[in-house]
Amino acid sequence: MVPLQLADRYGRVATDLRVSLTDRCNLRCSYCMPPEGLDWLPTEQVLTDDEVVRLVGIGVGLLGVEEVRFTGGEPLVRRGLLDIVSRVHAEHPDVEMSLTTNALGLARTAQALKDAGLTRVNASLDTIRAETFAEITRRDRLHDVVAGLAAARAAGLGPVKINAVLLRGTNDDQAPELLRWALAEGYELRIIEQMPLDAQHGWSREAMVTAEETLERLEREFVLTPAEEPRGSAPAELFTVDGGPGTVGIIASVTRPFCGACDRVRLTADGQVRTCLFAREESDLRAALRGGASDAEIAERWRVAMWGKAAGHGIDDPSFLQPDRPMSAIGG
Repeated sequence: MVPLQLADRYGRVATDLRVSLTDRCNLRCSYCMPPEGLDWLPTEQVLTDDEVVRLVGIGVGLLGVEEVRFTGGEPLVRRGLLDIVSRVHAEHPDVEMSLTTNALGLARTAQALKDAGLTRVNASLDTIRAETFAEITRRDRLHDVVAGLAAARAAGLGPVKINAVLLRGTNDDQAPELLRWALAEGYELRIIEQMPLDAQHGWSREAMVTAEETLERLEREFVLTPAEEPRGSAPAELFTVDGGPGTVGIIASVTRPFCGACDRVRLTADGQVRTCLFAREESDLRAALRGGASDAEIAERWRVAMWGKAAGHGIDDPSFLQPDRPMSAIGG
């Protein structure tokens, strides 16, 4: 059977599914949540392992999803993670499965995740200075992240990609050393403009370090050449560093939006479809799941939700309102 598509009215088709497995996290990054954390979702509201596997199966089998990325919160704190990865891989062995993680628990789980069928990992790391890491994350755990990344590389979960956010006055001067370290370790660095997705709603465009600023700082120490391969729907604009083979990616979600080529759709940990990180409306699949709906009925509800996707995130629109849910509750 030829699958249907998760198409929207602007001609985009979602083939990349991001699945949040939990809103909980074991770091307290200043640009994401307050020091005391947040009120986590009650357990009964979070999708069960069976429900996650079923929804992923509907996405892949009926709606043309080709890539699945598990996110959080921090997905490694989800007890059923290995079982979910293993079951999805068994049912859909050709689907690429990746994980976005803070890497704290990777040292002890990387090989098991690889054996279960995971393809690769993206890890969040904003600095390689222990004191700056502790300042941003409010935890002294840089050594655990470094060990986790090494374990992922050793297990073959590559290419290991590193996502970094630069904060003005905190680590905005550290991009060159982070890139130099990533190249030496064989990791692919992606530097992301800070987005208005913090729980505190403290984001301001004036305080954000722009892609232009980041590139200017990197070009003081490296020769950056725009990559030759087409960007496609990838969020990162790639640059070859010093003639290659290493690269660095710049994700300018705010100043150089790429909404027109977006191929992503998100499921929150409580089973809501989000058509965009900045969407202010969600479509409930959990209720359909628990109400006895068939796979075909759930697929149709999902397709209707995607058809309503907005043309862009609208951050530059004067009427823009930050989503009520922070990034930790949406899933990256």
